[in-house]
Amino acid sequence: QVQLVESGGGLVQAGGSLRLSCAASGRTFSYYAMGWFRQAPGKEREFVAVINPSSSSTAYADSVKGRFTISRDNAKNTLYLQMNSLKPEDTAVYYCAATTVPWGTGPNDFGSWGQGTQVTVSS
Repeated sequence: QVQLVESGGGLVQAGGSLRLSCAASGRTFSYYAMGWFRQAPGKEREFVAVINPSSSSTAYADSVKGRFTISRDNAKNTLYLQMNSLKPEDTAVYYCAATTVPWGTGPNDFGSWGQGTQVTVSS
């Protein structure tokens, strides 16, 4: 399995930006499709974005499309999520996840998870 550690969360005002990072270790990072999910208090974990191993394909939840960008650097074993124009409803714990299947957008598609990083957007 691959081990994942997120960083970059914090408190930001509405309209601001944050970049999350996810450092991977333990297995060949470039084998995995990678995703970002988030979970707000009292809500289920929800899909945010996914990227395939070669970065040739990405997909986003409708709620973040046009504001968030997922990317990866296979040479650095790192996944990123650039978040712009943040809204209070983006407040959640953000998780990165890895899957050995070619593609996935549901939490059950992903077998390895990080511990999460808190993002809080104030109005």
